[in-house]
Amino acid sequence: MTQTDGVLTLGQAKALDAADPLAPWRERFVHPVTANGERALYFCGNSLGLQPVSAQAKLGELLADWGQLGVAGHSIGRWAHYSEQVKAPLAQLVGALPHEVAAANSLTANLSLMLASFYRPTRQRRKILVEAMAFPSDRYAAASMLRANRFDDKSNLIELEPRPGEATLRTKDIVALLKQADDVALLLLGGVNYYTGQAFELEPIIAAARSNGIMVGIDLAHAIGNVPMEMHAWGADFAVWCSYKYLNAGPGAVGGFFVHERHHADSAGRQEGWWGNRAETRFQMRPWFEAAQGADAWVLSTPPAPMLALLAAGLEPFEQVGLSALRAKSVALTGKLYDSLKELNLPGVQVITPEDPAQRGAQLSIRTAAGGRAIFDKLTAQGLVADWREPDVIRVAPVPLYTSYTDVARLVELLRKAAE
Repeated sequence: MTQTDGVLTLGQAKALDAADPLAPWRERFVHPVTANGERALYFCGNSLGLQPVSAQAKLGELLADWGQLGVAGHSIGRWAHYSEQVKAPLAQLVGALPHEVAAANSLTANLSLMLASFYRPTRQRRKILVEAMAFPSDRYAAASMLRANRFDDKSNLIELEPRPGEATLRTKDIVALLKQADDVALLLLGGVNYYTGQAFELEPIIAAARSNGIMVGIDLAHAIGNVPMEMHAWGADFAVWCSYKYLNAGPGAVGGFFVHERHHADSAGRQEGWWGNRAETRFQMRPWFEAAQGADAWVLSTPPAPMLALLAAGLEPFEQVGLSALRAKSVALTGKLYDSLKELNLPGVQVITPEDPAQRGAQLSIRTAAGGRAIFDKLTAQGLVADWREPDVIRVAPVPLYTSYTDVARLVELLRKAAE
């Protein structure tokens, strides 16, 4: 590898791996292989996390219980307790109380359900504020909620735009806008922007919105299991997430949501289904709804047991290692990658994710000039698994549970060669 000062070398990376206490976790995941049988360089955990080795055993337990117990498994099978078992680890990851979270449905379905509850327009306030380059589903859900309320989505869905010439948003600009946004009913913000990789400083942003009477919803799809959060203490009204990215719960995995406890007694706009009924009376099939405690009242349908089994497998590392240790390694990995690319100063290549580690998670978004797609295709041909986002960004995610420093060093060298 090129011995440029400040660029992570293979020798340095191997030494860091040898000293890394989290290195053994790498072997607890199933790694894709290339056509020649070598382990691929997997940097796409921000889209789909790797399969935990324990996932097959979890599914095997479920299938065994189903086969042996049939319908009785709903009460005495191991899967009967999955919904409750995942509450504590999910609550810890988002900084909530256990009764404020639930695993159910999917990300956008949960977002639509939350918008039905917490988008409460008035004559004065009816606009929804989102960040520029928000994930498309967030925009679709917000726009459809506006139309459902007979509002024009083009004039009432407002974007938070970066300053001219900048790629990411400044906290002080967001806060200043929120303090004077008297026509905004709801702020819908990603915890980490999927495109730029910017991790937002949520505490002052949420405080500014709430001080001006604005409801706050946070999309944690790219934040949960990635960056530390305190949804309860910061006071967000609701949050939603998926679990197939950093939680490694499998493709199309069950989603989840947070509802602050101050709203638990408020049923306005809440969509209700039979699993949101109190467990004690659920099977009495009464014609009236008796809300379960806390966020569970927003759960609509029978929990998907196979998905919850996979989520339980995906959460095990967080329970055993802890997010703080994972976050420390994540900062180190992205730091080595960021510093290496900055030192190389490759032509036509720019990292648009903030340099400040506090404003990024386990993702760097690399903007490429003309020919960027050709660079991405070269990297893919060399065994890199990352993703391309139109019009010009390569996203790479060194996930601390299964990415090594050696992986980062190899990625740097591949980028250097591909950009030549």
